[in-house]
Amino acid sequence: MTDYKQEDIYTEYHDKVFGYIHNRIASWHDAEDICADVFVKVFSHLDSFDETKASLSTWIYTITRNTLRDRYRTTHVSDQLDDSSSGDDDFVDDICKSESLQQLADALEKLDDRQRDIVILHYYSGKTLLQIADHMSLSYSYVKVLHNKALANLKVLFG
Repeated sequence: MTDYKQEDIYTEYHDKVFGYIHNRIASWHDAEDICADVFVKVFSHLDSFDETKASLSTWIYTITRNTLRDRYRTTHVSDQLDDSSSGDDDFVDDICKSESLQQLADALEKLDDRQRDIVILHYYSGKTLLQIADHMSLSYSYVKVLHNKALANLKVLFG
């Protein structure tokens, strides 16, 4: 096994990990907290890293993705909902109140990445669809389409 120095790993991967997280979490401070959690996990499990199974970057990305997923599952999404809910938004509000957060997190995992990101940015981070369109470098109308598809998919997943 190659000897990895923690400072070299941090220097090489911090900006990449932070960028990945910040693209999914609007709050800079929350993104920094999650990024710190990622590197605590990386460094505490570095001795168990097996380079024959994956590259270091893939291993760090997996830890990042799982840490972010854990944060979604433990965060109370219903506390962050936008006050200007439409009829479809009420559906998401209802499932946040009536279903466990674990079920919601599992359902979100079944959406494609863009749909999931839009739902999380809109309901968790409180961004408007226009802000999300700007953030994701997509047109507003396309974000509306993806948002509606995400809600339709969630309706199917929750029966």
